[in-house]
Amino acid sequence: MKHGFAAVICTMLLLATAVHARAAGSVEVTETFPAGDRVMLPSSQTYYLHLRYHSQVPTRIWAEPYFRGKPAHAGSNPSHTYPAGSGEALGWFFLFDDGDQVDEVRFRMGDGTTRGTREVARYPVSITATAATAKRLTPPWAERLLAVDEQLDREARQAVAAEPASADEPVSAADQPSFNGFMLAMYGLGLIAFLGPLWGLWRWRGLWRIVATLPALAMAYVVLRLNIDTARDPTSHNLWPFEILFTSALCVGGFCLLSLLRFILTARKR
Repeated sequence: MKHGFAAVICTMLLLATAVHARAAGSVEVTETFPAGDRVMLPSSQTYYLHLRYHSQVPTRIWAEPYFRGKPAHAGSNPSHTYPAGSGEALGWFFLFDDGDQVDEVRFRMGDGTTRGTREVARYPVSITATAATAKRLTPPWAERLLAVDEQLDREARQAVAAEPASADEPVSAADQPSFNGFMLAMYGLGLIAFLGPLWGLWRWRGLWRIVATLPALAMAYVVLRLNIDTARDPTSHNLWPFEILFTSALCVGGFCLLSLLRFILTARKR
């Protein structure tokens, strides 16, 4: 029984690591404009944050103002996709009405989906909107990063404009066998990822029957998440076949390890 519980724990840790793992990322504020811990922000002025980020994969970054634990009455920056590695990014927001306040800025990183985006940092600062008007100022570093954002905007629009033409192109005769093989592998492994645990559920007894269902549950979770995320944003999982293939391979491998572990433990008892 102890060995059975150990198998359950090991399998759950393995599947949780494989399915839920996400590339680590970090954000830090290097400077702001206006500067200072307490800022009176004229209604005509934008608050800028000069950011330094690190990510193992291409990522988006959002800087979101909060007051007393709730989103502030403000407009904040959208996000472009920044390349993997370390680099600079720009966060900004403005307050709508006189008296609006901010006591912290929260930073989120990820791909924009619920599952693939998380909070990575908080920046405490006291900002209060004032009715006073001021000349709209933009520091040099913000102008430079705004120009970078505009360039990323143009590239994104060009990519979207070119996408329909490329999407309609049929797979060439030379690429057809590779494409068919990939799709066959994806569907085949996906089917095995479900059928293997079902076989274990039918043939195994005791705690092992529960263990057998874990790979199938992990596979079902990924498929359900893909459907939910794409229903919210059709572009959130453009590489979904690879996600299915990768998860299926992990689930099939996990079930094979479970079968081997069960065989070894059962043989020792004889």
